[in-house]
Amino acid sequence: MPRHTRLLSVLLLVAVPALPALAADRITGQPFATRSEVHAPHAMAATSHPLATQIALDTMKAGGSAVDAAIAANAALGLMEPTGNGVGGDLFAIVWDPKTKRLYGYDGSGRSPQSLTLAEFQRRGLSDIPSHGPLPVTVPGAVDGWFALHGRFGKRAMAENLAPTIRYAREGHPVHEVIAYYWDRSVPRLGKWPGFTEQFTIDGRAPHNGETWRNPNLANTLQAIADGGRDAFYKGDIARTIGDYFAANDGFLAYEDLAAHTGNWVEPVSTSYRGVELWELPPSGQGIAALQILNLLEPYDLKSYGFGSPEHVHLFVEAKKLAFADRARWYADPAFHPAPVERLISKDYARERGALISMDTALREVQPGTPKQLDEGDTIYLTTADADGMMVSLIQSNYRGMGSGMAPPGLGFILQDRGEQFVLREDHPNGYAPGKRPFHTIIPAFATKDGEPWLSFGVMGGAMQPQGHVQILINMLDFGMNLQEAGDAPRIQHDGSTEPTGQNTAMTDGGEVDLETGFPYETVRALMQKGHSVRFSHGPYGGYQAIMKNPYGGWTGASESRKDGQAAGY
Repeated sequence: MPRHTRLLSVLLLVAVPALPALAADRITGQPFATRSEVHAPHAMAATSHPLATQIALDTMKAGGSAVDAAIAANAALGLMEPTGNGVGGDLFAIVWDPKTKRLYGYDGSGRSPQSLTLAEFQRRGLSDIPSHGPLPVTVPGAVDGWFALHGRFGKRAMAENLAPTIRYAREGHPVHEVIAYYWDRSVPRLGKWPGFTEQFTIDGRAPHNGETWRNPNLANTLQAIADGGRDAFYKGDIARTIGDYFAANDGFLAYEDLAAHTGNWVEPVSTSYRGVELWELPPSGQGIAALQILNLLEPYDLKSYGFGSPEHVHLFVEAKKLAFADRARWYADPAFHPAPVERLISKDYARERGALISMDTALREVQPGTPKQLDEGDTIYLTTADADGMMVSLIQSNYRGMGSGMAPPGLGFILQDRGEQFVLREDHPNGYAPGKRPFHTIIPAFATKDGEPWLSFGVMGGAMQPQGHVQILINMLDFGMNLQEAGDAPRIQHDGSTEPTGQNTAMTDGGEVDLETGFPYETVRALMQKGHSVRFSHGPYGGYQAIMKNPYGGWTGASESRKDGQAAGY
């Protein structure tokens, strides 16, 4: 049993609202925290790997901005946690700039190959896009995202930001426990794809916990990017190698697709909840689902019901069902199908949709709303904050674990399989088309109070992400938890909503409610009486990192107890 699974079973094996046994051993008596919040006066970083956190801090100590630190940490995670991300994937970010006192959003997602058509999938007799191999691969947007963010907010040279990872790639680093667990699960699935076994195994197996891992091919790729900039990746030998590799392996991603890639600066959107503004990026991602859920929950006095109560869980699940029905209908690449975002995240729309919620009965089927326009996938999330007040919320992913399994020779990275999320229907907003961005699950979050930065955070993990964003906020704002407790408290995940992706089966049975260990049996029984199907599941509850503005000065950080990560500052 991996460490993260043991933690779920041991740390949270308790009935709420009684204090957990382990919390009673802590001098503070905090009900859920596995460890204390981290405080620091100058800068803070929170990532899913301790070495990446240290690289981020070293970058800021050397004069780099929070954006430099985020890029340096993201590069490190691509080496150290290839089970979740890498330069073969996409990137999204929200940046608080203290000079202009505003938020900036970046959509660093890539598009489908121009030469791959819907007719080709139909010719192959496919009803869904395969999860691995050449067909689900889209243009990787992460490197473009690094350079776009750096061009606006960076202070150090990109070569300096990438240097620590290049060194670790050549000299080696010890693999951490949770990463080793997921790596071992990926090898049997991906070993058949060309280039994977040669570049991502040790004699055909995954590296063990604590074993040294080296990736000299990735070191060479990153050095080429450090020397030649973004065009070394999208228009140079790297792009040619990728194009030749797919041409030789029944693929469609071509040099021309990489050369044409551009990311986009986008305006974050928000809603208010209990005096806080939660900011998310608009579609093609799923961030606004978190805003919709909060709007639906706002009329209810969750505090009076209490954390872990039947009312708390029931209302959360019902609000999620309503938001995800709209997610399945409206969220897609806005260049092809613009969503009515302003209406979807409005309070008036939430009041209309909220009328469908019953306190006594679980919804079994949910149709999307009809708003009119107003005139196993895995991921990494990281956040950084510097001495000048800049904060970065960044998420990056290869999608399913280690991605498509397609690893071009000599490059040291795997291409993402994000294209699996398309629907093979021409009449669907997320229907496949050449040059189109698929629906995206990865979403960074940011919260402000009275127009000032308050919290940079994320909870990675597929459809869990908007659910996790909401739970962190209600844990803090309704249930009075601190930053670390809010992430350690047992989580809820509802599964089975109608999806905007290839497996587009409509919910007709109310779906499944996954409850992490820690919810009382009385709650489980009450939920079943309301018609919920409740189950227990290890592992699908996401990975949390957060940095909060300390009201006394400096920063407060928290990190996910279910991962290998660390929050640290100086």
